[in-house]
Amino acid sequence: MRVSSSPAARYTERLDLPWWLWLGGFAATGLLAAEIWLGASGVRAWLPFVLLLPACLASLLWLGRIRVTVDDGELRVDDARLPARFVADVIPLDAAGRREVLGVGADPLAFVIQRPWIPGAVQVVLDDPADPTPFWVVSTRQPVTLAEALLAARDASRTGRNVADTGQETADTGQDAADTGQDAADTGQDAADTGRD
Repeated sequence: MRVSSSPAARYTERLDLPWWLWLGGFAATGLLAAEIWLGASGVRAWLPFVLLLPACLASLLWLGRIRVTVDDGELRVDDARLPARFVADVIPLDAAGRREVLGVGADPLAFVIQRPWIPGAVQVVLDDPADPTPFWVVSTRQPVTLAEALLAARDASRTGRNVADTGQETADTGQDAADTGQDAADTGQDAADTGRD
């Protein structure tokens, strides 16, 4: 896991496999290849090892491919993206909390990226009326750090949006004042036209 101090990337973590899963995966694959071989000669002597060991390597790399990142005002989990402005709350979960959230009463509409070898997780509660997904559950080795980074990104996006809204309101107020001035001038012109008639 790497936590970056640059403002562009607040948090980055790869959900890779622990060493014991690598060891177990290759041990099981080697045992399976040896079972297929069983002392035979020729192609059966080397083909199981040539096919199964690279397949094991590819599978283990694929299982550890997920990257969790908070940067540019959004949470990225693999290829899924969640803009921070839609985050209502972030709850760090330990193993028991994760088990409760994903247990019997779990919401079937929740977005879940869960790795059983990682005990912690965060629950990201959403505030997006257009999205039926109530929350995300994402495995992480540092749930508190991820929660803090995501809440900081949410606050920064809301502050930025508030500044933009304030600027738009100022522009609208200026336009309203100009419209009011134009209306007053039009009223004065109408009164002058009425006086001439």
